[in-house]
Amino acid sequence: MQTFFDSKNKRNIFFISFGVLIFLLSFKNGMFWDNVLFASKMGNHLYDNSLFNWNIPINFDPGHPPFLAFLLAFFWRIFGHELWISHLLILPFTIGFFFQIRKFISYFVKEANKHFFLFILIIVEPNLATSFVIVNPEIIILFFFFLVVNSILFKKDYLKFIGLIFLSIISYRSMMLVAGIFLFDILNKLYIQREKIKSILNFKFLLIYFFGSLSGILFVVWRLATKGWLQTHPNSPWASLWKFVDIKGFLKNCFFLIQRYLDFGKIFIFLFLIVSFILFGKKITKSIKNKQLLLLSISSVFFVIVVSLISTNTIGHRYFIVSYILFITLSFRLIMSFYKRKKIIYTFLFLGLITGNLWIYPKEISQGWDATLAHIPYHSLRLKAINYLNKQDINIEEVASFFPNLTKLDFVDFKGDTRSFQQFNKKNKYVFYATVFNLSDDELKSLENDYTILKEFNNFNIAINIYILKEQ
Repeated sequence: MQTFFDSKNKRNIFFISFGVLIFLLSFKNGMFWDNVLFASKMGNHLYDNSLFNWNIPINFDPGHPPFLAFLLAFFWRIFGHELWISHLLILPFTIGFFFQIRKFISYFVKEANKHFFLFILIIVEPNLATSFVIVNPEIIILFFFFLVVNSILFKKDYLKFIGLIFLSIISYRSMMLVAGIFLFDILNKLYIQREKIKSILNFKFLLIYFFGSLSGILFVVWRLATKGWLQTHPNSPWASLWKFVDIKGFLKNCFFLIQRYLDFGKIFIFLFLIVSFILFGKKITKSIKNKQLLLLSISSVFFVIVVSLISTNTIGHRYFIVSYILFITLSFRLIMSFYKRKKIIYTFLFLGLITGNLWIYPKEISQGWDATLAHIPYHSLRLKAINYLNKQDINIEEVASFFPNLTKLDFVDFKGDTRSFQQFNKKNKYVFYATVFNLSDDELKSLENDYTILKEFNNFNIAINIYILKEQ
């Protein structure tokens, strides 16, 4: 592997080819989960009106900057309003992320012949892998995040400034990552590199962060000046999701946060880290780079975690991808530094992450379908189910369904079909249900007791059922 991954030209060819391969395997995947809103609905608003008309209608305004929507609308106007064009937009960020993550790896792992193995261990993490195959802002956030982090590690202030400008305008969560990076930058210099606070908080340092964050600051000021609210409003569809939690809710969020870090195969990474700290303790933290990884893994998502724990909004798996990557990197360093049976441990962790995509819970338990490759069969099954409804002359607008399928069909697959499913009310004659929909116990009970399966579509562990109401 040394002659391959250590060769710049071969490495470039690999990253580009790998990115193109992912694109070719995924360009038919429809808009999914929250991205129906953040990519398709908001993107179509800008496409149909003006690229700079960031005043999103209140009925689907999430408050976040429409950064991804802006890029999509721009691409659609140049190349065409197609689903594959949307995936094409993601491709350069995917390839760019590969370059940035390799640069990041090179700082923490000296041996070039080991870079490839850490790269693959990172790439197979299910939450990250899923971000490559659906149109979403995550891979854009990750690209700019590691551009900024690498700029700090390799002392490239101009790239740091560029990365901050874009990272601070993608979403509110990316803004919080900017704050997390700022926290890391100070603590790293103060406690790890042992610099004095006066030399750290110099004019140039503060100026880079201020102007680098200015795009996000201006957006927030503009939102407050024009709308008077940031993310929720009494008439907002998401108003009920954003409230401060009580003690019970806080403890519940703590449980969910831990679960997100252990879910989809990552439990093997953290079990390994716990065992390593028990066995080697202070030897691990003697390394400056290990301390940097630990600090960055916590500080980078510190503000995301705080907001997640104190609010009633659900905690998404993808919110902490940067932290997962950092813990995986630390795990790899520990394997190389402290263990004799390196290949066995590496293989165990690798397979553990791979099998994370096979973790499917009982339908009574909600799971993050947008953070696992397990959902991929849904895209083709959905089209088959819709085709079945058309052939049976069943009016789609009279068929009930659930999130994220409650939208115009065109917003998902860009085929010009403006029909949409109904909201489920337990009385609908037909129901379109997929295992990737997280239903309440009451809704599942109604489907089981009041409906029978008219048609079923299966692929691997994913199924779509067309239900018909039982005769009374």
